[in-house]
Amino acid sequence: MDPEPGEFLSLLTDEEVQALRAVGRIRRWDRGTAVMSEGDTSDWVLVLLEGRVKVSSHTSSGTEVVLAVRGPGGLLGELSAIDGSPRSATVTALEPIAGIVVRDFPTFLEQHGRIAVLLMQLVSGRLRDADRKRIEYGAFDTTGRVATRLLELAERYGEKTNSGVRVALPLSQDELAGWTGSSREAVSKALRTLRDRGLIETGRRRVVIHDLDGLRKRAR
Repeated sequence: MDPEPGEFLSLLTDEEVQALRAVGRIRRWDRGTAVMSEGDTSDWVLVLLEGRVKVSSHTSSGTEVVLAVRGPGGLLGELSAIDGSPRSATVTALEPIAGIVVRDFPTFLEQHGRIAVLLMQLVSGRLRDADRKRIEYGAFDTTGRVATRLLELAERYGEKTNSGVRVALPLSQDELAGWTGSSREAVSKALRTLRDRGLIETGRRRVVIHDLDGLRKRAR
């Protein structure tokens, strides 16, 4: 499966990808498996080749907060591998996944300076994205945040059909709630609102977006 545009693997040259494969090994996980656990300490990173994962954390009350969804080409676990601190989030397979496990990632970066610079740019982009989401939480209502996340999924995983853009939704409503900083009930109501306006159609683990422009307007 080709890496997603903008993800770590898509930024590397063929020679750099081969170097990464040479120092790593391929591993596979089943759907629902915790690939990395919050609080663990480890020096290895994972570069996704197939499938999608959710990156999440838990509040002191036990509520799950979904921080991101990563797909093919995504790099996971790099912060802990670099600074030696415990993992700041849990990574869970949303579907069967495969990836390259690279141990002693700092040594690999020392030997490949261009990749180290690319990683800094990637981390900077993630910080900007996190800032944007914090602004969304304060400025948008639940329906606006749900619309924004659906657009993000459509841009990354959408498939054009005669009826619109179909997205195989890897998240449950509970997980979508954790990704939008809302309750499950509020997300359910938001989806119903978007359906009633004719913007989307929902089914089991899928969403069809009938009106992308209308959804963008609602997201704003």
